[in-house]
Amino acid sequence: VGSEGHRPPPAAKLAPGAPPASALGGIAQISPCLYLCSGNAAANRHLVSARAVTCVVNATMEIPNANWPDIDYVKVPVPDLPHAPLALYFDSVADRIHQTGKRNGRTLVHCVAGVSRSASLCIAYLMKYHRLSLLDAHQWVKSRRPVVRPNVGFWRQLIDYERQLFGKNTVRMVPSPIGPVPDVYEKESRGLVPLWGYR
Repeated sequence: VGSEGHRPPPAAKLAPGAPPASALGGIAQISPCLYLCSGNAAANRHLVSARAVTCVVNATMEIPNANWPDIDYVKVPVPDLPHAPLALYFDSVADRIHQTGKRNGRTLVHCVAGVSRSASLCIAYLMKYHRLSLLDAHQWVKSRRPVVRPNVGFWRQLIDYERQLFGKNTVRMVPSPIGPVPDVYEKESRGLVPLWGYR
């Protein structure tokens, strides 16, 4: 059947009509019951309603909930900083996305840019409930929303979470000219010289 890590994500099979990967402004469909976007898109009533969203996970400290009456809100008050403890919310947010989907609801996860915090939560959900490896979950989310780029600290937390879930890792931190990076970024970071190298 091929190895565990290389099945296409369920979203690929379950959502043939999913919209194409979105740019920074739009709402990306990650799975049949999960969407990912920026804070601006999450504040657009028309965009959110058009996707029949019933739950919004607001992974920011900066943006207040819109509090529309027909939507449940979950706040994940974490800054986009490498030392911020986002992993404390991996299980509870994944569970909430799963429960919402079981009730035929849809969850929208956003942060400010839809790049780091919200993307990390979506990756954690795919690992826990769709049994994707960290490598595959990241590739899938990036294919739906090409701008995603969790910060280095969130990568470390996702690597720890993958080890908790599966007892092994598909991504590791490696040295680079700009400090440790996940090996998925190794090629692109090879040519980078840190700014302080120019003094």
